[in-house]
Amino acid sequence: MNSMALYDRVCMAASRRTTTSYSTSFSLGIRSLHRRFHDPIHAIYGFVRFADEIVDTFHQHDKASLLARFREDTRLAVAQGVSMNPVLHSFQAVVRRFRIGSDLYETFLDSMAMDLAESAHDEKSFNTYILGSAEVVGLMCLRVFCEGDDTLYEKLRPAAMKLGAAFQKVNFLRDMQDDHLQLGRSYFPGVDVRRMDTRTKQLIQSDIQADFDAALVGIKALPNGARFGVYVAYVYYLNLFRKIKALPVDHVLKERIRVRNRRKIMLLTTSYLRHSFGML
Repeated sequence: MNSMALYDRVCMAASRRTTTSYSTSFSLGIRSLHRRFHDPIHAIYGFVRFADEIVDTFHQHDKASLLARFREDTRLAVAQGVSMNPVLHSFQAVVRRFRIGSDLYETFLDSMAMDLAESAHDEKSFNTYILGSAEVVGLMCLRVFCEGDDTLYEKLRPAAMKLGAAFQKVNFLRDMQDDHLQLGRSYFPGVDVRRMDTRTKQLIQSDIQADFDAALVGIKALPNGARFGVYVAYVYYLNLFRKIKALPVDHVLKERIRVRNRRKIMLLTTSYLRHSFGML
């Protein structure tokens, strides 16, 4: 006889498959977490990825209508404790179990909606976008890692936001040319991609480095089951960032910079040794 537990497992498998299909680096980070965190973080990633696909991929469809429907389906899933969308069903279970506030996922969806209306940002809209597209995602994950410890959550909240911001800004820097040519977007405020110069790149990089530095303090204070996995993701993005920093502007604008799988394995091994010997 079928059961709700079976449906839950099927839906979580869909979220897990979403993660592994879209991001090898994020999958690597999740596998480095304690097993009890795997499914909840897969569920959060699946939710975030599906919303992002609406605004970045479904060009032949009414994106605004699809995103509005996705938002309403999310609200219903959380309110009712069930959804026929497998990814939303997994996500609502995590929201309810770990007390993830609606302000976090609503703010995230607000940023996705910004991608439908804005092609360039000023300082204010950029900060708003970073908050919704990255910082609150870090906070959703932190809710899981803290497992109901509100004091720890508040303590680590600023660092989690900085880590999310660092990851997103590295993505923007890496994908600058594609975002401009394929999606008509320019995220960094006041930056004309066609006239990007070395000084502008350096200013952006200094801001990102400050985010990484602030984030590391929080990573060191994470619970044991979460610390290594988050550190692995941190090391991967820091390595990608350093690779971008070392390249001239014209190279970054012509080629999407990647970290090869062999390099990822080496980073994982080195991170494990540093973590094991308390050298973070």
